[in-house]
Amino acid sequence: MKIRAIITGATGMVGEGVLHECLAHPDVEHVLVINRKPVGLEHPKLKEIIHADFLNLSPIEAQLQNYNACFFCLGVSSVGMKEAEYHHLTYDLTLHVAQTLAGLNPDMVFCYVSGAGTDSTEHGRSMWARIKGKTENHIRQLPFKATYMFRPAYIHPIRGLKNTKKYYATFMWLYPALRRFLPKYASTLQEVSRAMINVVLKGYEKSVLEVPDINKLAKT
Repeated sequence: MKIRAIITGATGMVGEGVLHECLAHPDVEHVLVINRKPVGLEHPKLKEIIHADFLNLSPIEAQLQNYNACFFCLGVSSVGMKEAEYHHLTYDLTLHVAQTLAGLNPDMVFCYVSGAGTDSTEHGRSMWARIKGKTENHIRQLPFKATYMFRPAYIHPIRGLKNTKKYYATFMWLYPALRRFLPKYASTLQEVSRAMINVVLKGYEKSVLEVPDINKLAKT
């Protein structure tokens, strides 16, 4: 099996890491990134579409067919955001993209990056966790070949990539201790990315992947 993947959020830290690993992986033959701004990268496997409105994909729908994987890494922080706005930019946007891709690519495996602490009940006190949980739940109902919800916690960046948040520099040195004493809360960006590729190639027994699942799957 060869992977033909669509990646969203490739100008963010996680999406850039997933793109980096996809371009290096021998079983990934083609990558389409959909961004609001260019990634600034050229590669024989890579195609890029610059598209501003993810809630209206009709102008680019014809270019979204014949893909068997989507790594949905697009997301926004809820800090300082009202619930209605966060719901619109997280649930509405994600479901619109997912519904469009499910209609065009029924054999697609859809991987969604949410986060540790996501609330599957949709009734908890944390606004972001409820909305992420609702988003996960509704993605899982779509007619994809398979869906996987990735819930990383601390993600240790890949050196040399340009979209790592500057604040990471202040606590990256803590990673070895975190990995040793709190391994259920730490992954490398390489592990998250490889786990996403591996779940398309090999599947997994769970549809919701917490940190231990991500780190295990990265090694398969």
